[in-house]
Amino acid sequence: MCSACGLPSLPGHWTDAGASEPGSRLRLRFTRLTIINRLLAPYQLIAHDDGSMPGLQLMAPDGKRVIVSDLETLWVEAARLAGVSIDPLSPFVLSDD
Repeated sequence: MCSACGLPSLPGHWTDAGASEPGSRLRLRFTRLTIINRLLAPYQLIAHDDGSMPGLQLMAPDGKRVIVSDLETLWVEAARLAGVSIDPLSPFVLSDD
């Protein structure tokens, strides 16, 4: 359990498979964060991960923040903060514009 946020420490995400060298799990975590932020950008949302606590902070342009423990919760909370349904695979999100 994280004493700062109260979230239980989770085992690695399935995308961490094969991360066996020191630091590789953290590198994969930040790579995943880069992709998440690219998908959230059209909704003006930002995810933050300082690497020291489980989960992510999700931030809206109006200053609202929420801590999410996993990717499923991230998309639910992102939709709530954006006020619209979010499909990370929609053409709106995946377009290069």
